[in-house]
Amino acid sequence: MAKIFRYDDVPVLETTSGKLKGYFYDGAYIFKGVPYAYADRFQMPSEIRWEGVKDASSYGFVCPLMNQDVPSAELLVPHRYWPQDEHCQNLNIWTNTLDEKVRNPVVVWLHGGGYFAGSSIEQEAYDGFHMCMQGNVVVVSVNHRLNILGYLDLSPYGEKYRNSGNAGHADIVAALKWIHENIMLFGGDPDNVTIFGQSGGGMKVADLMQIADADGLFHKGFIMSGVGSASLQPVCTGDGREITASLLKELELREDEVEKLETVPYAELVRAYKKVSPAVAAKGGYIGGAPLVNDYYKGSPLDFGLREHAHDIPVMIGSVFGEFSFAPTAYNKKELTSAAMEKIIMEVYGDRTQEMMRTFAEAYPDKNPVDILNIDRAMRQPSKQFAKLHAQKGNAGTYLYEFTLEFPFMHDKIAWHCSDIPFFFHNTDRVEICGIPGVSDELEEQIFGAFMAFVKGGRPEHDKLPAWPSVTPDEEPTMIFDRKCEVRMNFDDSLYTLIDSILPPFNLMEIMANQDIQH
Repeated sequence: MAKIFRYDDVPVLETTSGKLKGYFYDGAYIFKGVPYAYADRFQMPSEIRWEGVKDASSYGFVCPLMNQDVPSAELLVPHRYWPQDEHCQNLNIWTNTLDEKVRNPVVVWLHGGGYFAGSSIEQEAYDGFHMCMQGNVVVVSVNHRLNILGYLDLSPYGEKYRNSGNAGHADIVAALKWIHENIMLFGGDPDNVTIFGQSGGGMKVADLMQIADADGLFHKGFIMSGVGSASLQPVCTGDGREITASLLKELELREDEVEKLETVPYAELVRAYKKVSPAVAAKGGYIGGAPLVNDYYKGSPLDFGLREHAHDIPVMIGSVFGEFSFAPTAYNKKELTSAAMEKIIMEVYGDRTQEMMRTFAEAYPDKNPVDILNIDRAMRQPSKQFAKLHAQKGNAGTYLYEFTLEFPFMHDKIAWHCSDIPFFFHNTDRVEICGIPGVSDELEEQIFGAFMAFVKGGRPEHDKLPAWPSVTPDEEPTMIFDRKCEVRMNFDDSLYTLIDSILPPFNLMEIMANQDIQH
């Protein structure tokens, strides 16, 4: 049966910014590339107004990137590449009704890519249609400024650049304000907004809990593989005087010509930044590239503690088993003998191999022993730490998960960074590698159902999953999402204690430098 498309009879909506026209397709009203703010380079976003009727049938520009996208690992993380422009403050909306009286829950997606890359539509799995239709929610995805456009502090050079080190986050707050003021037009409830994001998007969720200007604009947070801390990337403190002075010198500009940085072609600005920033960073100086800790942004919760208000926000948080294990293995783990497994593990763990294998088997009895070589050290531990911190006051629920599914690729590849996204979006049919007969459909319903239950009621429990209790200061229940979903209690504490006693401290930047990944 042909799916229904309509445009002419879709009503024009009168938003606070102007008139807006989207389209209807297969049960959903879709609005793409909706401007929510305007900002000149390095300056705070301001309200936007347009004349006439804005056509919202095309995705908007995404933020310019400092590095050329290179298509790779598309089976693992299928991508979409899109035109770039600095005026990228736009969002996309999927809704199944335009009735203002309906008040469906609202979910707002913050994309991954750290603070330097990515976009609201970058991954195929980000499409909001199925989540909207299957979950009966309004889905919004947001583009905002990134990298030096969103996170370079020029405030020492004038009031017009106040808080430029957090311009990217200020964009997101502006988007949330626009959503708060207009989402009823799209059948959404401004008093039931959940923000969620993965990787850098997860860090943005936690960051927004630390920004008072965002209070009341969202009510629940979901952090996927994205808890920021000093162990993952340097904390941005200080100010941008030195890096800005270095930029000006490289571009042969005087310090009283700082405003010319607003019009230097982006590619030239990036070239100069890449040339001068390593020397500043080597001395421990501020170089931007992440939100700046100041009166506006109170800093990463693991490094600076949670604001009082953050304890009142229900949180879902989790990670995947392999995270940054994108690289292929040189063996078929399903064909290895016990002796061969032990030899491979010994290359990393030496004379602690037997102890390591025993402890791993206790934590993950259903996994192959060599999977210990791919276990995540980037996100699981910080996620557990964040959950414990958030649960200290017990004001709102804290729900912890781990996604441990193996995929039919390279001999049962363990879950990697981003591999859980299609399940939470109800988009496994858009990601080929998720095609696991007898597994994907059921697991998708379990995972998606948990997320929708959380969005609607603040708890992820539903009838297709076992009981899922909240984290407490003393207990750390984790929902394991796999072929069999189960809750396990404090099951990997001893494993991580052992790993950390053997291996050097985890360094994500080093791993990313050695692997062909962007997320």
